Amino acid sequence: MGKSAAQTKSVEHKTKDTPPNVAIHGAATLTSVTVDAFNAQLRDEEGFIGDRARRAAFFEIFDRWRDLGDRKLSVLGETPTAELSKSVIDEALADGKPHEQAIIHSAIEEYANELFAVIRRLLRSKEWRDTQRVVIGGGLKAGRFAEIAVARTELLARAEGIDIELRPIRHEPDEAGLIGAAHLAPSWMFASFDNILAVDIGGTNIRCGIVRLNLDKSDDLSKARVRSFDLWRHGDDEPSREDAIKRLVRMLEKLIAQAEKDDLRLAPFIGVGCPGSIAGDGTIENGAQNLPGNWQSSRFNLPSALWEAIPSIGGNETTVVMHNDAVVQGLSEVPFMQDVAHWGVLTIGTGLGNARYTNRKRSSNGKDRNAGRKASDAKD
Repeated sequence: MGKSAAQTKSVEHKTKDTPPNVAIHGAATLTSVTVDAFNAQLRDEEGFIGDRARRAAFFEIFDRWRDLGDRKLSVLGETPTAELSKSVIDEALADGKPHEQAIIHSAIEEYANELFAVIRRLLRSKEWRDTQRVVIGGGLKAGRFAEIAVARTELLARAEGIDIELRPIRHEPDEAGLIGAAHLAPSWMFASFDNILAVDIGGTNIRCGIVRLNLDKSDDLSKARVRSFDLWRHGDDEPSREDAIKRLVRMLEKLIAQAEKDDLRLAPFIGVGCPGSIAGDGTIENGAQNLPGNWQSSRFNLPSALWEAIPSIGGNETTVVMHNDAVVQGLSEVPFMQDVAHWGVLTIGTGLGNARYTNRKRSSNGKDRNAGRKASDAKD
């Protein structure tokens, strides 16, 4: 039986007040880069092209090649493909019998061709034209076999005359999306605070963490590190949207309490990476279909929900800024992309996230993010 309009309205999030408008959600212009495009939904006659290179696609290809083999596998054994860990696949790739190594190499080759097809299609679009480098992130990146697939994809591109560099994202999958959130924070916050709160929402996991900026070591955030984090596999629990938000708030409150206990200078800021096309008001226009419940409702606003639940941090009013999760994960690479002008990111997970950037010149005011804090400390 369907819900009445009144019943439907009762489960929608209602905003009591309006959060401070410090920054635009899903902004095209950030401190260090211009976001030229993100969340491209490319299609062909078979559906979304990106689905051909998502994490599940690799394991489907791998499973098909395993079925072709009729020999006993010393490392992979009879464990179902879906239950194999990345470390076991890497072990089989390094130490397995030639037959199972051949199976893995065959899967890598086929997957690399699918990934190349996606990248080639992106590069043909106006927004991705002249891209010089693409970093590959997401959960699949953690395996050595995945790194080989990325390297093979680059060779396929070069064989077709496409001059582009592909490289795995440098941070661990659980940390890249959190570190990238530091690049969403208003620059004035760096004058008084050493740490921020970050949230990375994915189709399977939600991660929350405290990111230490380490501006005393480098003012470009290249030394930013995750101080502590919490992970919840919401995909295992299948919660409602409301329950997911409540759990997320509890995770953040736990981190805030930890920061107070450790006497950290925690900024009143929460940077959020979330799947989908993020509108300037914080609503999600599309692309959030893998999240629990309906996150694309025009009456649901995640930044507002977090602000209402956590209106202040350390006695200061909370600021929440949200962007697409692939954009945020890619932002963790900003300090290491200064030798190119145009670059992008692909995140291989439940879906295939994507974003393209153009570096911005650092203004004289942005040369030293730490300057304001140094002056403040000197006065003290």
